[in-house]
Amino acid sequence: MNYLIKVVACLALVATACAGGKEQPAPNQGGYFPPPESQGGWRKLESPDDIRRLAGMDTAKLVDLKHWLLKSDDRPFAAVVIRNGYIVLEVERDHSSITNTRDVKSCAKAICATVLAIASEESQQGKTPRRMMFDDPAFDFIPWAQPLSDPRKARIKVRQLLNHTSGITPEGYGIANAQKWEYILGHGGDGKTAKLFFDPGTTLEYSTHGLYHAALVCENVTGQPYDQYCIEHLLKPLGIERWWFQILQGDAGHGSHASHTLGLPARELARIAYCMLRDGRWNGRQVVPHWFVEQTGAPTHSVTGVTKKSFGRDARSWSHGWELPALEGGDKGKDIPTDTRYKPGSGGQLICFVPSLDLVITRQTGSSGEWAYEEYVRRAAGAVLPKHSK
Repeated sequence: MNYLIKVVACLALVATACAGGKEQPAPNQGGYFPPPESQGGWRKLESPDDIRRLAGMDTAKLVDLKHWLLKSDDRPFAAVVIRNGYIVLEVERDHSSITNTRDVKSCAKAICATVLAIASEESQQGKTPRRMMFDDPAFDFIPWAQPLSDPRKARIKVRQLLNHTSGITPEGYGIANAQKWEYILGHGGDGKTAKLFFDPGTTLEYSTHGLYHAALVCENVTGQPYDQYCIEHLLKPLGIERWWFQILQGDAGHGSHASHTLGLPARELARIAYCMLRDGRWNGRQVVPHWFVEQTGAPTHSVTGVTKKSFGRDARSWSHGWELPALEGGDKGKDIPTDTRYKPGSGGQLICFVPSLDLVITRQTGSSGEWAYEEYVRRAAGAVLPKHSK
């Protein structure tokens, strides 16, 4: 086996008590942020009247959304919809939204980009061993990749690792993910990882390998393995208590390092989306830089049109790890608010926030395969009562 999954045990006791139907101040009035799940977790509305009055949601449409979720596939899953800081819909099928930490698949890419933004901001403040900005050459922070297997790698910017314009090993060319680091970094004797597939910035092709590189950038800049830095600077500040990270092995020259891959429950995924929804703040602390939240609302590259490995989506819909479903083109983005940011993951994983609707949407299955991501977002957004939209 060429990689090791490290499960990090967190708190053993998890309380499932929620706020129920008790009236509480809406977040834009009282600055609500949920305590950790072991201390009560997300507040939750149960009665139709409270859902309409406090969360401004159409209860009939939420019932329809619940039925749609249950019919959308046959996978075990947990799905959560949060409006104004209240859980208004929670659907579970043989899967806990609180305790199940199965692989969130490509949702981890948005999380990795968010963590790199935190590292970049801290580096500008002199809090890390090295200074890094998203326009810096990425391979200046990946010493394990020397000597470069392709001289063009020296031109790849950090941001291009995140928005899939780096040219590094795209999906769908018969190259497996979760390999040893020497293979990922182009030193394994395979031209498909040694050579770039295109000049950096000239087109967009989806690349999990690019995000593996991003995790190494984080490690070199911060002096901490990616998993440790993510835990201390994102997960713990948001009250997240359950997680695991993937550790990929390498030979003596490349070492073993945490990749960006991780597992989180659906409710914990929602904390990350909610922090982004709150402009990167959590309980009075700026956890995620404001500039990153702002930049994720637009494409972070100049590529346009549907490219070879963009899953049929217009390249404009790809940002810093996060994606912009309203810009996907055709019917995909129909009736999705333009400020929506999301990251779908194979198998029906989803992390999503909609600032204009004060809405967070997540789903976690841990499985692989296709799913109707845009339809989930469309239905959840459509359940917001018109007079309650911003």
